[in-house]
Amino acid sequence: MNKIVSGPDEAIQDIKDNMTLMLGGFGLCGIPENCINSLVKKGSKGLTCISNNAGVDDFGLGLLLKGKQIKKMISSYVGENAEFERQLLSGELEVDLIPQGSLAERCRAGGAGIPAFYTPAGYGTEIAAGKETREFNGKMHILESWLRADFAIVKAWKGDRFGNLVYKNTARNFNPMMAMAGKITIAEVEELVEPGTLDPDNIHTPGIFVQRIFQGQRYEKRIEQRTVRRKA
Repeated sequence: MNKIVSGPDEAIQDIKDNMTLMLGGFGLCGIPENCINSLVKKGSKGLTCISNNAGVDDFGLGLLLKGKQIKKMISSYVGENAEFERQLLSGELEVDLIPQGSLAERCRAGGAGIPAFYTPAGYGTEIAAGKETREFNGKMHILESWLRADFAIVKAWKGDRFGNLVYKNTARNFNPMMAMAGKITIAEVEELVEPGTLDPDNIHTPGIFVQRIFQGQRYEKRIEQRTVRRKA
């Protein structure tokens, strides 16, 4: 039951070229910074990355893009990354853009064992091209398939050696559903606590979904866009 590993290098050591990864986070909030840095150092190539966004040019998944380690991005919002835009327009990067709610539900479906579901999001747009459609209650829907990954890499506020996780505020975002959808789930946490410390009623990801856990170091917690009010 002890799922603790020494750190990010050990946690991601068997991530190989051409694997599919899910990475939690929303913008730069709640991203697994330590594991991303270890992946950059390891140099795995040809990765398919499922993430809400692609980080920024010099942080988060932007570092993997900079090293051309990502072959395909499956994501929802990519507007803050100039390198992403460059690679997309030059044909160096495959991209599957998905409505944000559909992306979250496809990850959740992968973890719940639901192979497909109908949603109205994207009907009548390029998103629906080639997909099965069906009418429900007078409204057209498209059929979307689940998303699963070889590895899901998530970031939590607190966790214990059994893999139980608690996320904090906005950092909860995509992490819980992605934690369910990986064949192997890696969790990095800000604080590793003893079993029994976490309130069972407040655990967001039960340890049954997590195979590896470690306490991360030196979280930058950057703000993607800082907006301030002018002085009166």
